[in-house]
Amino acid sequence: MAEDRAVAAADATHGRATAPASRAGAVLEVLGVALRLGLTSFGGPIAHIGYFRAEYVQRRGWVDEATFADLVALAQFLPGAASSKLGIMLGTLRVGLWGGLAAWVGFTLPSAIALVIFAYGARSIGPEAAGWLHGLKIVAVAVVAQAVWSMARNLAWDRSRGTIALLAAAATLAFPSNAAAQVVVIVIAGLLGLRFLGSMAIEDRPHIRVPIGRTIAFSALGVYLVLLVLLPLLRQAFSLQPIAVVDSFFRSGALVFGGGHVVLPLLQAEVVPPGWLSNEQFLAGYGAAQAVPGPLFTFAAYLGASLGPEPNGVAGAALALVAIFLPSFLLAYVALGSWGMLRSRPAVQATLRGINAGVVGLLLAALYTPVSTSAIARPLDFALALLAFGLLIAWKAPPWIVVLLTAAAGALLQSLG
Repeated sequence: MAEDRAVAAADATHGRATAPASRAGAVLEVLGVALRLGLTSFGGPIAHIGYFRAEYVQRRGWVDEATFADLVALAQFLPGAASSKLGIMLGTLRVGLWGGLAAWVGFTLPSAIALVIFAYGARSIGPEAAGWLHGLKIVAVAVVAQAVWSMARNLAWDRSRGTIALLAAAATLAFPSNAAAQVVVIVIAGLLGLRFLGSMAIEDRPHIRVPIGRTIAFSALGVYLVLLVLLPLLRQAFSLQPIAVVDSFFRSGALVFGGGHVVLPLLQAEVVPPGWLSNEQFLAGYGAAQAVPGPLFTFAAYLGASLGPEPNGVAGAALALVAIFLPSFLLAYVALGSWGMLRSRPAVQATLRGINAGVVGLLLAALYTPVSTSAIARPLDFALALLAFGLLIAWKAPPWIVVLLTAAAGALLQSLG
């Protein structure tokens, strides 16, 4: 079987890892390892890379350091959930396509289940919990501010890229809550990068053989592009809510570069303006998502469960979750099949630099609206957001601790009036 050969090839390539007794055993092994990571990996995509390296490279030896570094670059290169793409690729290298699925299920389910439970709890809480929910909205300000600061330092800290980021922020604020405008901003940022950022140093990426052939890679790319074009057409033709949900979440997962927090403005533009849920519900769930381990894209499970129109609840959560992660699956296979071919091309790298600067601008705009405008209503709210930001930046406190402290402080402020 092809997948059995993939397991054997991976074991031969990576040396220290011992081949499981069977393909089923290998899939269960990947599922168990990913599930433990899904239960313990707090801190967002950058922290996830550290957890993955410790588990897959140092402890188990499934891949070597050089291969892992190249996989990280591949995961960052294409849109979608970066840490989830990395896990899918590692699972696929270990035991083929079923290994990629097992890696995603194990890493994703714990936080998705927790956020669905939170969505149900948020529906039934009384006025006495309003302070806790307000605290969650305030911590979202601090978390997004931290993301803007960190991403700007890495992706837009020089004159050219900083200018692209600021122009992207201004353009996004000129057309608030407009998903189409955000896509246009990303495209223009890429074109500006192609035009003005081509003189930067080119990173050398080696070509490495992997058990994903070009047939699978091109098929995955074809499905990705077809769905990206077909879903909006089906949405217009049939006006069915399930199709609208799949379209909105698939498009958000398919067009977000940088993963994690960058998906916030895209999702907000898809679910709040149509009235599927309120901005307050959106931000409270986003704050809660910081307190759970695993990928931040599982925020989609909370949104799907909280939707006003059906499907909602567990069915809505499952639909939104699959739709937002499907692009990451497809692009993980595209990445493995093209392993280093595109990333070594100057034009592609220049375009990507522009896109990355553009998404910094998108996130900067989101920090103002909807995040700050919905959460900061008085000076004490701003003071609490500053304290939370200081804990994240200066004290390096784990995000889940900052979330709990800020939510409790919000409740205290509510009780004091």
